[in-house]
Amino acid sequence: MSDTSKDRIKEEFRAALERKNSRAGGGTAHLDAGSKAHGPHRTADHHREFRRKSG
Repeated sequence: MSDTSKDRIKEEFRAALERKNSRAGGGTAHLDAGSKAHGPHRTADHHREFRRKSG
């Protein structure tokens, strides 16, 4: 490979990376919405207790 073809390949990859990075920042962060998981360590009303069979 010659130096010009290496430079051309590097420039193509650099341009592709710039296109990718420019698209990545376009999404929304959904900062205005609340989380659906409220209190993950809270005890549930329907908590089942499993006991070992003793007999």
